[in-house]
Amino acid sequence: MSKPIGFIGASGLMGHGMAKHLLAKGHGLVLHVNTRPQRVADLLAAGATLAESRADMAAECELVFLCVTGSPQVQESVGALLEGRRALPEPRPPLMIVDCSTSEPAGSRQMREWCAALDAVFIDAPLTRTPVEAEAGRLNVMVGAEPEDFARLEPILRCFAENVFHAGGPGAGHIVKLLNNFVSQAICTATAEAFAVGKKAGVDPRRLVEVVSAGGANSGLFQAMAKTLDGDLTGLVFELDNARKDIRYYTHLAEDLAVPTVVGEGVHQSLVLASALGHGRKFVPSLVEAQEQLAGTQIVPR
Repeated sequence: MSKPIGFIGASGLMGHGMAKHLLAKGHGLVLHVNTRPQRVADLLAAGATLAESRADMAAECELVFLCVTGSPQVQESVGALLEGRRALPEPRPPLMIVDCSTSEPAGSRQMREWCAALDAVFIDAPLTRTPVEAEAGRLNVMVGAEPEDFARLEPILRCFAENVFHAGGPGAGHIVKLLNNFVSQAICTATAEAFAVGKKAGVDPRRLVEVVSAGGANSGLFQAMAKTLDGDLTGLVFELDNARKDIRYYTHLAEDLAVPTVVGEGVHQSLVLASALGHGRKFVPSLVEAQEQLAGTQIVPR
């Protein structure tokens, strides 16, 4: 691209690796950092620059990536970018804002409307996989965009993504991401509960792991949860409170569609309960610790 790429959220666990690979592939990069500035010191040393404000970034860049916590942070960032864009003389240069956060579809619709009013494009392009894959440039991205916008964006996404999926039109990326996270967290919460019931019944949960590992219910997520039996609570580097937020977004989506979500509500409440028990800032495998408290048994060796 002739202009540098803007990036909001490069100090985060996922954003840092994404920004690193954009730089490595020869793209100029302008960062806006609110917290943990030490996390971007290597990016600045590699040639990235800092924007004084997000409004300034909108004047300097034609493409801006967002990788922030959720919909409130996305709304704040988009508002600041559009404030800067509104101050530009007409005709304004092109601007594409790409939201790689996990956001609520209803909020994304509002962001698209805000952007369209100022001749900007808002694209939803949420991620899967973990910070490990982000640093390796092997993320998965699901994109909700018109075909022509997807065609422009795809080569840039491939700088940090192994797999890029065109999920459908605007908004489809965030919907598919929420479906994916619901299925993922259903596996994690079910595994933690099964470990607790098995242990309480006098069965070594490792016997369950042996059986599941040899059958169709096996998965990478199940194996990440199984590591808790050896005392490893870091098999899935994803904060439990973020998982809780994502499943809340999923249940909101289903409620807006008048679709019952019996399992979804159960998964959400399992995460809410684990958070209430003090595990929200830990990783998702700490669901097993929450089940220990509820069942009055020990599963994780200490």
